[in-house]
Amino acid sequence: MLNLIKKEISLCLHPTSFIFLAFAGLVFVPNYPYEVIFFFSGLSVYFCCVTSRENGDLPFTCALPVTKRDVPIARILTAAGLQCILLLLTGIAGALKEAVFPPELLFNGAGLSANVALVGVGGILLGVFNAIFFPLYYKKPEKIGIPFVIAAASVFVLIGASVTLRWTHPLFLNILNGGNSEHTGAKLLALAVGLCGYIALTALACRLSAKRFENVDL
Repeated sequence: MLNLIKKEISLCLHPTSFIFLAFAGLVFVPNYPYEVIFFFSGLSVYFCCVTSRENGDLPFTCALPVTKRDVPIARILTAAGLQCILLLLTGIAGALKEAVFPPELLFNGAGLSANVALVGVGGILLGVFNAIFFPLYYKKPEKIGIPFVIAAASVFVLIGASVTLRWTHPLFLNILNGGNSEHTGAKLLALAVGLCGYIALTALACRLSAKRFENVDL
């Protein structure tokens, strides 16, 4: 598995996989829906899969002395590694913003503030993308557009729900918004729930993708 992951990093990663990590810095933009940051991680996954298809990577990989079910798992784990880096960078950028900016500038008028609760929401968004995109993609690897559109649309629905809750639900409006120094316990709980959801959804993506890819005739 480690060698397959090294192969994914060497041959399949698109430059945007690294460029989009810098988008964690968008948390410094005032009144911006920071949840959108996590959509770009899914977009980089799409570019990687397109690159893989155009280079004939899947038939090449299956010709190697590896089990077929490990092929999708290696790509998902590679994507998950980059997603975890994005979550970490978003959390660090949010903490840095809280240390530099005055408290009144920490509240976000367009969504959640840049705090650990946002990282938890990001985990859910990324997990949902993984659970939808990868099983659909590995069912028919030559068809990438439709799985991406379905997964991206689902993510934007959740982003819209998060932004709506920011203005309509007291939990998001008064507790999960603002800096980490306020309502810290609730924000840490949101972070834990989000990360657990991410792990569960990504594990589901691995299981379904491996099962479906075994039935694909390359």
